[in-house]
Amino acid sequence: MTSGELDFNNFSQRISAPGIAMPVSSTDQNQIRVISSLEEMRAAVDAVAASAQRLMSIYTPDLEPDLYDQNGFLDIVKRFVLARRFAKARVLLSDTTRLLRDNNRFIAMGRRLTSCIDIRPAVGAARQRACGYLIADDRAIVYRVHSDRWDGVADLNNPPVARQYLDEFDEIWHASSPDELARQSHR
Repeated sequence: MTSGELDFNNFSQRISAPGIAMPVSSTDQNQIRVISSLEEMRAAVDAVAASAQRLMSIYTPDLEPDLYDQNGFLDIVKRFVLARRFAKARVLLSDTTRLLRDNNRFIAMGRRLTSCIDIRPAVGAARQRACGYLIADDRAIVYRVHSDRWDGVADLNNPPVARQYLDEFDEIWHASSPDELARQSHR
């Protein structure tokens, strides 16, 4: 497996029927959802984000407005960081040019809640990655192999895969500078 590719065998052999709703499951079984449309992806992103208890990690090209600048998602993030004492949302961006051009409500919320929301540009080879994902804690994940398409998978309870991508995220996170985006956005 090369970097940026999803190992579907790691996810599981069980695939649930596609649909828009992603109910939070109280069982320990993996509930993999195959996603093929924007509406399904929004529902999956909202479900995974809502399942976060302490850490939300997002790897995205540019905080895609179709996913991360939607009222439902923004409300989930706001409740997440304000209702939990040690809650943290971390975002890695592989391309910051759209952010400098467009207004983004997630970025605006991040500027108001700097102790809870941290946004950094990815560095080095991580900028060339084509995937996009959101990880809640070390348990739930929604993943797209290509961030320019809505095809992907989501699972609200798959710690091994979530940890694998969280480890990758952490490696990129620690190599990235927190100051670069601030300098770019104040120009």
